[in-house]
Amino acid sequence: MPETGKWQVRWQSAERSARAATRAAVRSVLTAIDATRQTWQATPRQTRQTWRLTAVSAATGLTVAIVAVAASGPWDSGQRTAERAQAAEMDGASGEHHAPEARPAPSAPPVLPALGGRVPGAAGRGAAPAPTDAGLADALAPLLKDPALGTLRTASVLDVAADREVFGEGQGKAATPASTVKLATAVAALSALGPDHRIDTTVVLTGKNRLVLVGGGDPTLTARAPRHSAEEQPANLRTLADATARALKKRHLTKISLGYDTAAYSGPAEHPIGPNENIAPVTALMTDEARLDDSEHGTAPRDTDPAHTAARTFADLLHDRGITVDGDPEDTKAPKKPTRIAAVHSLPLSALVERMLTYSDNDIAEALARQTALASRQPASFAGAGKAVRTALQREHLPLAGAVFEDGSGLDRDDKVTAALLSRLLLHASSPDHPALRPVVTGLPVAAFTGTLSNRYRGQSAGAGAVRAKTGTLTGVNTLAGTVVDADGRLLAFSFMTTGTTDPQGAQNALDKLASAVANCGCR
Repeated sequence: MPETGKWQVRWQSAERSARAATRAAVRSVLTAIDATRQTWQATPRQTRQTWRLTAVSAATGLTVAIVAVAASGPWDSGQRTAERAQAAEMDGASGEHHAPEARPAPSAPPVLPALGGRVPGAAGRGAAPAPTDAGLADALAPLLKDPALGTLRTASVLDVAADREVFGEGQGKAATPASTVKLATAVAALSALGPDHRIDTTVVLTGKNRLVLVGGGDPTLTARAPRHSAEEQPANLRTLADATARALKKRHLTKISLGYDTAAYSGPAEHPIGPNENIAPVTALMTDEARLDDSEHGTAPRDTDPAHTAARTFADLLHDRGITVDGDPEDTKAPKKPTRIAAVHSLPLSALVERMLTYSDNDIAEALARQTALASRQPASFAGAGKAVRTALQREHLPLAGAVFEDGSGLDRDDKVTAALLSRLLLHASSPDHPALRPVVTGLPVAAFTGTLSNRYRGQSAGAGAVRAKTGTLTGVNTLAGTVVDADGRLLAFSFMTTGTTDPQGAQNALDKLASAVANCGCR
């Protein structure tokens, strides 16, 4: 059920504000010119030369400011979308890596080109000099021989503006992608549902005093107290309890029985890897990703029956609001046409995709794969979701030879994709022809700064702040796929995959060096 969310409204408002500021600045310059024109004629020649230098400096500064505002978008509530939620997470304690102590903010190169930005003075998309195939091969081929990489090592680098591959090594060989398969999940979900889609959690009345809490599949539904923040909040079970209690009291109901419905999803709830701190049972109803601690990202002990726990929490919240719940909540199924009395909505799909990619969130990934299945009228199971993801990518004409989607998160070793597919997914999302896919790019972690790359690339000046990439790590498997603006200002999409590694840290460092080499390369 697509709808326009606050995220989109704030984006449009920020864009209008930027345009208005630009027009005001231009009007101010024109007024200054008119005011000084008359006195210019009467000014001595030496004074005029001094004024010329001052005017040139001022005009240059204004031009740089205007270009920076235009190029650094999109904006959302006063921050770049890619860094919107991550800016406050600089403690490095989230995502796949954990830092024991705070460290000073890392340094970035003095000038960071905007994603897909042009070099100064260039005209037209892709006006920056393009790297040559031979130049990239000279830079990357030796790094692919690093002994820390495994027996299978593949690579693909694409020139986004030219829509062509400029470097490849085994790029058509299917390999285990680990968490980089989330790129496929993201593109599929956004293609099938759109960036403004939200997931509902509802309460329905099925009898005179019988309620059913119906899960829609939002893993970010929270039972915690709302944060005092300007950011849009995730759906909250407390808000749902408030609305439910008000609706019941209007009907003069203060005692009810409660059931809960998880029928939106089918198939086994447990991931094939079994009980694991990386993922909760995949069910249509849960709160806070079924975490048993106060964490929001990364590994955590998980509830084994998230739906029942969520329903019991809801019953307690109703009790706090003057509604007595008779007995323990029961697993049931709501009728096809119930009376809805309350609902809460998830953050828009665009925000869920960004969070999934930034923190490599497995619970969101599996939820988005199942939402894709529901949109495609497939069973919302592991098998149905895999089929739906593949179908959605086929519609986008992406190269799927050898691709296997056993899950949406990449935890399943039976997943298979090629380096060519990963780089094409990123090129597709970077294209101005596919604006709905932009969250795939804006959600990528930024090297040395955010998400799963917050503790990587330290000391690599070429890559830090410039590389934006999705990580993937399983035992013996290391992958990295993302985008980078090279030394000449050319936007490139890359993917590097290796299997059979025995030194995880060494393999990770080798992949980081490959991406940094692309960032540092003019390669002509």
